[in-house]
Amino acid sequence: MKNHQTGRRAQAGFTLVEIMVVIVILGLLATMVATNVIGASDEARSKTAQTSARTIHEAIKLYYSENGKLPESLEDLVSEEDDGRSYVESLEPDPWGNDFILRGDTGRNFEVISCGPNGTEGDEDDISSRKKKE
Repeated sequence: MKNHQTGRRAQAGFTLVEIMVVIVILGLLATMVATNVIGASDEARSKTAQTSARTIHEAIKLYYSENGKLPESLEDLVSEEDDGRSYVESLEPDPWGNDFILRGDTGRNFEVISCGPNGTEGDEDDISSRKKKE
């Protein structure tokens, strides 16, 4: 004689409602993680652009102190001097693939600019080598 179980105990597995609840919870968790990771990536790119702009700014200050003028272009910082050294080893684009821009006309009045994520100069997402005033 076989032993037959009846009622809920005989069922094995999960109900559709239980599976749907788990899927919704996993979806919410994935959304929260993705939002935080994407935000951190944008912030990291901005900080990298700021650091690079300031590094180039310092190289320009050194160039100015040795030559008495601003470089004609940022490429002048990469060119080797008579002693075989250059002011920067290489000029990489900003994290969004755009070239940095030198703006200004004197050794005291210049800045290095990254056009930011949209690649357009002169709007609110530009990143400057100048320290932000708070």
